[in-house]
Amino acid sequence: MTIDLDRLNTEELGRLFPVFISAPDPEWIKHFEIEKKEIEKSLGPENIISINHIGSTVVPDLPAKPTIDILVEVAEEAENEFIIQGLTDLGYHFIPRPENPPPHMMFVKGYSEMGLKELSYHIHIRYKGDWDELFFRDYLRKYPEIAKQYAELKIQLSEIHRNDREAYTVAKTEFINRITQRARKEGQS
Repeated sequence: MTIDLDRLNTEELGRLFPVFISAPDPEWIKHFEIEKKEIEKSLGPENIISINHIGSTVVPDLPAKPTIDILVEVAEEAENEFIIQGLTDLGYHFIPRPENPPPHMMFVKGYSEMGLKELSYHIHIRYKGDWDELFFRDYLRKYPEIAKQYAELKIQLSEIHRNDREAYTVAKTEFINRITQRARKEGQS
């Protein structure tokens, strides 16, 4: 029997894919570089403006969910259907977000009906822009003491919201927004 992951409710998804934080792993950077090359081959350089490793797995010494978050900025003339096909051919699952229409697209890999694999990937597709994730990432890299505060928060929240990824994400939002505003004022990115 196969499970349609798209049809699971938040509670069912939480049981299947609990939130857990791993010790920092320097291999995460290598996994990103490998995946970046695959994305470049699949989508072609003419469609890509930049590919950035974002999220906790790129910050030195920061515990994280073992998920490689990737921000892919695409050219405005890139065809949405071509992007969707190219990434699904790489094993990604497209998650339609009607509230954020293309080119804001989300793709995931590493999730199965048996639960999470050792490593998962999230690709965020957007046009070129001034993205908060880049400011936040760079600020955490520059200020290890802030990264440590973020680590402590994530560990605490992962225990509270073990089986609710959405609640875990929402609970981090105030900290992320505050640090991102601070980073923007400092002019980083």
